[in-house]
Amino acid sequence: MVVLIFQTDIKSKGKVKSIKPILNHHSDIIKWSVDLEDIDNILRIEATTELKEKEVIDIIQEKGFYIQPLLD
Repeated sequence: MVVLIFQTDIKSKGKVKSIKPILNHHSDIIKWSVDLEDIDNILRIEATTELKEKEVIDIIQEKGFYIQPLLD
């Protein structure tokens, strides 16, 4: 299992709902959440080792959102 963490501009429950179907049905994503209370609107994904950071970025950008990996 891997944990991927991203900064996003997903700032409301409505915007979270717009990505929910894609992330919920992705075969490599085990669990995900968006922290709307955090200034960086953190998207946290627990996934299989098959999921690549670039794939998540592409999915979120296709929905029209800003996304950037957060480094330690």
